[in-house]
Amino acid sequence: MNPAFSVVIFTVVAGAAQGMVVALALACLAGLALAPSFLCTALFVAEALLLIGLGASFAHLGRPGRAWRAVLMWRTSWLSREVIVLPAFIGIVALWWLALYRGIDNSMLLPAAAIAAAALLWYCTAMIYACLRFIEEWAQPLTLVNFALTGLSSGLVLTCALAVLAGQPQLLQAFGPAGVAVTAVAGITRSLALRRNALLKHKSTLQSATGIRAPQLAQTSMGMSAGSFNTREFFHRAGPASMKHLKRALIVLGFAVPAALLLWGLAAASSIAFVLAWAVQVPGLVADRWMFFAQARHPQNLYYQVVS
Repeated sequence: MNPAFSVVIFTVVAGAAQGMVVALALACLAGLALAPSFLCTALFVAEALLLIGLGASFAHLGRPGRAWRAVLMWRTSWLSREVIVLPAFIGIVALWWLALYRGIDNSMLLPAAAIAAAALLWYCTAMIYACLRFIEEWAQPLTLVNFALTGLSSGLVLTCALAVLAGQPQLLQAFGPAGVAVTAVAGITRSLALRRNALLKHKSTLQSATGIRAPQLAQTSMGMSAGSFNTREFFHRAGPASMKHLKRALIVLGFAVPAALLLWGLAAASSIAFVLAWAVQVPGLVADRWMFFAQARHPQNLYYQVVS
């Protein structure tokens, strides 16, 4: 597939916002003493990220003015369900921030609602891809696991960085170890998914697509003199060597190095380590999301393999 940059941005920033909100909500439910000023700042950042993600999703539409129609198929479409859940989650985060800003005691209702909405949003977003059985790289349980764990990892790393920048180092003893553990597990599950997809034996082959049963069958021409929608939308045109290097980079930058930096920050009480972990993880997660879409092979590509 040819990854759309708008979708890559949406999944990265929205996932980080969800992870941070879930981390903050769990801390509140566990009775962790969070400074109200820090909690307000973190929720404001999460809300800003969600709005950026929402804007990126609009950029992916051919006619943004008709975006409201996306909710009409909520009974059968996971995309429609995501379109409903995302604004609801944004609204819950906004209400939680407003309640804190005005000093209103909201007990545990809004944090619990935020966790439920974030989990539902992860599920809807992941199922948009996992429900597509003809794209075998996506139709697997690890798709949902990776969306949730990667989002939670990026949210925890961002929370640690914000805690340092906001002058709340005492919070790192709570969020730091959780960030290390979740980031390590997220890296392991993502590696498993990448390995599975690399070794995947597709059910659809060039023989089954063309009806030609010859054991040695090779396509030497795309059969058309110019590009088309199919060749633009379903081919990323990155070579095998580039894909191999990118795969290594996303594991190292997205998970391994951030986890190591978090450990260093906790062991050496180094504030800069937490900020560096976030700065390193961002490009790693962008590469991870790009790879998620690029590694998927649409069956129609069997007809358009080689440009003459």
